[in-house]
Amino acid sequence: MTCDEARLLLHALIDGELDAGHVREVEAHIATCPACAAELAAQREMKRVLADASLRYTAPSTLRARIEASLPQPRLQSRRAVLRGFAMGSAVSALAATGLVAIVLRQDDQQRILSEVVSAHLRSLQAGHLTDVVSTDQHTVKPWFNGKLDVAPPVIDLTAQGFTLVGGRLDYIDARAIGAVVYRRRQHIINLFVSQTASAEHRPPKTQTMQGFNCRRWGDRGLNFWAVSDIGADELAEFVDKFETAMKANVEG
Repeated sequence: MTCDEARLLLHALIDGELDAGHVREVEAHIATCPACAAELAAQREMKRVLADASLRYTAPSTLRARIEASLPQPRLQSRRAVLRGFAMGSAVSALAATGLVAIVLRQDDQQRILSEVVSAHLRSLQAGHLTDVVSTDQHTVKPWFNGKLDVAPPVIDLTAQGFTLVGGRLDYIDARAIGAVVYRRRQHIINLFVSQTASAEHRPPKTQTMQGFNCRRWGDRGLNFWAVSDIGADELAEFVDKFETAMKANVEG
């Protein structure tokens, strides 16, 4: 195991997310590599410091009283007005019930897919799983997807913007094959998962966090995108902004 491979797995090791085989590999490497051992110790110390209760601040009870006192007091309503409100509320609730159920089911489905995306990102960090095609040349990576998927994912070289293209691979989300384009930001891996969708509308990027990873999801031109990494949310947003800008320039050009 190389230093780059070991350092990609340090967070997972600290959080207890590695299987026994990879734990042994990482620990064996750390035992012979002072630099990686020092990095592991530093990350463990940072986690310990951040968990320190002294970093938390509990607001005084007087703050709640001041906030409640500043809120407008509700006016008393007549019995007839209250009953009329109940009747109208029941009618609105009946009309909205089916729509509310659909929204809840859609949100549950999105969370399930997000969980699958993060799991695929974790799998890719294991040795030998990151890429099927290794290249920093977008003209090598993009043609590799041709014939393997209904729609090849856009592959854009963002090296000049600080995000190095590493390669690509096939992955599986929601029981179907999709493309994953891999980038590197310093020692951090960014997986960009791309799948086809029936919707052509643009959906603005939205960031969520799961299992310690940031995931930024958006949709455009009949494609769904998920960018996943352990870099900060602001850096991941920067990656998505630069990717979208470059993709639009390619389309318009």
